[in-house]
Amino acid sequence: MSHGTHSRRRAPRRRFPLRYLLPALLLVAMIAMLMIRGYVHSEILADHRIQPEAATDKVPEKILDGGPVIDTRGGQETSRRIDDHKLVLTFDDGPDPEWTPKVLDVLKEHHAHAVFFVTGTMASRYPDLVHRMVAEGHEVGLHTFNHPDLSYQSKKRIDWELSQNQLALEGAAGVRTSLFRPPYSSFADAMDDKSWPVTKYIGSRGYITVVNNTDSEDWKRPGVDEIIKRATPHGGKGAIVLMHDSGGNRSQTVAALDRFLPQLQGEGYRFENLTEALGIASAHTPVSGVELWKGKAWTYAVQASENITGVLVVGLAVIGVLVMGRFGLMLILSAAHARRVRRRGFAWGPAVTEPVSVLVPAYNEAKCIESTVRSLMASEHPVEVLVIDDGSTDGTARIVEDMRLPHVRVVRQHNAGKPAALNRGLANARYDLIVMMDGDTVFEPSTVRELVQPFGDARVGAVAGNAKVGNRDSLIGAWQHIEYVMGFNLDRRMYDILRCMPTIPGAVGAFRRSALQRIGGMSDDTLAEDTDVTMALHRDGWRVVYAEKARAWTEAPESVQQLWSQRYRWSYGTMQAIWKHRRALIERGPSGRFGRVGLPLVSLFMVLAPLLAPLIDIFLLYGVVFGPTEKTLVAWLGVLALQAVCAAYAFRLDKERMTHLISLPLQQLLYRQLMYVVLLQSWITALTGGRLRWQKLRRTGALGSAPGAVPRQRTASVTGDDRRPVA
Repeated sequence: MSHGTHSRRRAPRRRFPLRYLLPALLLVAMIAMLMIRGYVHSEILADHRIQPEAATDKVPEKILDGGPVIDTRGGQETSRRIDDHKLVLTFDDGPDPEWTPKVLDVLKEHHAHAVFFVTGTMASRYPDLVHRMVAEGHEVGLHTFNHPDLSYQSKKRIDWELSQNQLALEGAAGVRTSLFRPPYSSFADAMDDKSWPVTKYIGSRGYITVVNNTDSEDWKRPGVDEIIKRATPHGGKGAIVLMHDSGGNRSQTVAALDRFLPQLQGEGYRFENLTEALGIASAHTPVSGVELWKGKAWTYAVQASENITGVLVVGLAVIGVLVMGRFGLMLILSAAHARRVRRRGFAWGPAVTEPVSVLVPAYNEAKCIESTVRSLMASEHPVEVLVIDDGSTDGTARIVEDMRLPHVRVVRQHNAGKPAALNRGLANARYDLIVMMDGDTVFEPSTVRELVQPFGDARVGAVAGNAKVGNRDSLIGAWQHIEYVMGFNLDRRMYDILRCMPTIPGAVGAFRRSALQRIGGMSDDTLAEDTDVTMALHRDGWRVVYAEKARAWTEAPESVQQLWSQRYRWSYGTMQAIWKHRRALIERGPSGRFGRVGLPLVSLFMVLAPLLAPLIDIFLLYGVVFGPTEKTLVAWLGVLALQAVCAAYAFRLDKERMTHLISLPLQQLLYRQLMYVVLLQSWITALTGGRLRWQKLRRTGALGSAPGAVPRQRTASVTGDDRRPVA
């Protein structure tokens, strides 16, 4: 066996990542429930055309002059009338959850039977009412699934209307029926050359067509007396009476029925089912086995879709309030933040000029680390740089050592994770102000200086910088650029004003050493150590603020897989941090203030809102497919316009070019969906008690220097010069 053949045989197979499966299935299930709802609500298949009157020369005279019961089964063409003093009450278009029970109650009270011609859409939605009809001795007939004029439809569509109507009836009551009433039908003499072929075809499928010869016209709501007058046959003749138990307000029908039944019973009339009145076998045939379970499966699916859709509508309302509230807060509070920062004479306190220790945790950052360190050497503020090599295997530490730069030290440790690396750096740092950054990030010359100025206020324990996407040339990078400027930095301005900043970004943040020591340093309890430590600082009474001019340029993930890994960790870590600090909700002092202001806002805007946000797009899809399409698109474009306003304002505050916002609509349609699934997976992991390991992203080293940075050969002086690595 050749080596090549052996290698191919042992090559691992690519499998669909199971971690994608459950979130994807949940999203598909939600969409499927909405599709079923749209299907049974006739919002896509409904055809409201009504055929105008046509010639009658092809309709047999015996049909035109005959009774309201037309039988074309087996090739025959016969019609029958109802015997004298017998009335067959028929109710169309139901069942209706409000009016059908009232009609059934009146019939039961007066010991009368009737025939209900139900539509498949309504029978699917309210199967219990159909079951009650059959259980109380009434007959049920088909009135099609979607109530179209069948003279416009193909034979295939007619068969579909009948079969779906029967499926709903089988699931609801466990029976099939042989009775059928065409939508928009009238008396037998209204049969014409368009409807007669349909009637013959219906008969060939085994159905008796039932029209009427006494129309109450209750749908016009002419008043109770008028309904009774029109429903009453003359001279004791028998009749099939048309009424409606659905399609609008049927209070007059119910009231008329309550008077009509005893009045005509007193005149000797009997109210019977159609087959009772004709003296033939029942129209119902019980079903069992596969047919029964198919029907039940259908009605269960429809009931589930109705219930789940109700929950989704509530969720949509909640997300609507959250989105509008968040946008409103961001715009108002960000404006307040901008006015404060730009106010003439504004200062946090005395200018901060003392040297700063910059901690750079690095794990396999060979492609990026040189650019990172050189950007720090161009700093306008005196710094010492500690690169903490966390067990890299790609020579990261050696690259830094070979640069032989002043005030740059390498601290080596076995791989123990980012929090441990930061704590190791903190133990080896010389200065009281600590700046932390990622190994793939580059600073502008002014970044450190701007970042530490808020420490002029002794109450400030930490400062969040302005992280920006450097590799924004790709589509994913451009989308993340919008997200960073709008979603992160506009949020930070809002949280700064509210004094509940949830996260110091790992790419650019500064801390007082004393503040970190009081809370025990960086914790590895969660996968979002930056969020964890920020919340701990709030609870300890420190202020956490935002320095918008302290810009750092970071390399965002360039592939969907890398983006998934990063955001999954962020989402899950944020949930862990919220859970870890949950006791702040009931505590007093600074911890209680953060717990009752910060934690709810973070939970609503960073966990709940993103989880519910897919509903906006799901209902967009629903509205486009099932209608009303125009209103749906206008509503969605309205939300998009509001987002565009917020994004444009954020870009203006950050002095970014507006041209990047061209990709905003596409971001909303594609990029957000990935973020939804990531958050959903994080929820599933949290609820099932799963554990998530740290996932290292692959870097390209494409950033180089920060935009606008001018590399310098020497940095501002600090005391001491130690190039030796620390063991």
